Amino acid sequence: MYVEIGARVLLGTVLLAAAVGKVSGRAAYREFTRSVRDLGCRPEGPLAAAVVAAEFTAVALLALLPPAGFALSAALLLAFTVAIVRNLRRGGATCRCFGRSAAPLGRHHVWRNLFLVGCAVAGALAPAGPVRPDGALLTVAAALLVGALVVLLDELRYLFGSSVRS
Repeated sequence: MYVEIGARVLLGTVLLAAAVGKVSGRAAYREFTRSVRDLGCRPEGPLAAAVVAAEFTAVALLALLPPAGFALSAALLLAFTVAIVRNLRRGGATCRCFGRSAAPLGRHHVWRNLFLVGCAVAGALAPAGPVRPDGALLTVAAALLVGALVVLLDELRYLFGSSVRS
């Protein structure tokens, strides 16, 4: 049960940060829409809106209907991964994953997303069981910390030595 709780909090944190970052202002949303176009996805306007709506929906489902939330989270992250891999073969786009950063897409984005897909699968397959409040609190705290690290991945890579702001 702790695996499910941790996966729900981790995915919810990451997807909420992504959705909020993309709609945090007109400029952020415009830049996200432009990055969708740069990834070669058309029509970029409706697709950008659908991505943000799906991210917010996944967060709500993770809170209210976890099996559907895990499924939508995994599907979204797999779609993002496919788009990133396609772009890496072409080259040139930036990651507006969380709205504010303009980091160039890289293999680390693929690994990040595959890690999150794994978390969605683990959460969906986690066995049910009794939950102790202290264990649940520790699980939530750890998941929030990991979620923050995932959201800040590009900044942490830059801070700790990546030669390119990515």
